[in-house]
Amino acid sequence: MDNELTFTVPVSDDDVAKSNILSSPLFESMIGKKIIVQKGYKSAAKAYNAAIDKAESEILIFVHQDIILPKQWIDNLDASLAYLEKIDPAWGVLGCHGETKEGEGRGYLYCAGNGRYILEPFDKPEKVQTLDEIVLIIRKSSGLRFDESLPYFHLYGTDICMTAYEKGMNCYAIPAFCLHNSNKTVIFPNEFFECCNYIRKKWTNYLPIYTPCVKITSSMYFFILKERWIRALKYYFTSRLRHANHGFDRLDDPLEFLSQLEKAQIASKP
Repeated sequence: MDNELTFTVPVSDDDVAKSNILSSPLFESMIGKKIIVQKGYKSAAKAYNAAIDKAESEILIFVHQDIILPKQWIDNLDASLAYLEKIDPAWGVLGCHGETKEGEGRGYLYCAGNGRYILEPFDKPEKVQTLDEIVLIIRKSSGLRFDESLPYFHLYGTDICMTAYEKGMNCYAIPAFCLHNSNKTVIFPNEFFECCNYIRKKWTNYLPIYTPCVKITSSMYFFILKERWIRALKYYFTSRLRHANHGFDRLDDPLEFLSQLEKAQIASKP
């Protein structure tokens, strides 16, 4: 399916992009790979919509600059698409990490910012309410587009999933392992809360909305009192005092780290 895929990467740091997504083992063996690099946009929605207009492929993949996709990722995607072709060919949005309407996480990845695996391996696409922006996949023929009124670079994955849902399309987390080579996020920036408020107002009739990082409710107090952020702060400073070797800063050699993860996964299989 290589010739039917287009990858779009929004780049704000050339070094991060070159040492992560653009160096992904996946691309070493892909034939006719198509990668659109988007720079200088004021919001993710504008960057991604421009890429949708440029792309000629049916399957469009939007991926963060600090993601590493292993070689088998494309096989995992193909298997998920084949499965969905049988049960839900009019799917809306796919991704690697999502949250159900009940607030339960779905997906499997390694996050350098947390220094751990996120969730557990699973076998087939799982229906979710929203998806993490690290990887988003749509069909060009679906007509889905990102909301350019949503500012900045936060929660556009939540928004397009809700748009798909409103149009009668389901969203799924797919079993396609990736490495998120992020820095630790301890306190969200003010612009994140502006995006939360935008989602809250736009999708009032669907609240509460569970996202992979926060529960959006009718009250705006959620982002002040959220206990998980208080715990995150405590965890961050406690780990610093204990001289943690990694788990908060971006990995210097993500490709070598991914290789180590893959060897450990193979060794753990019966």
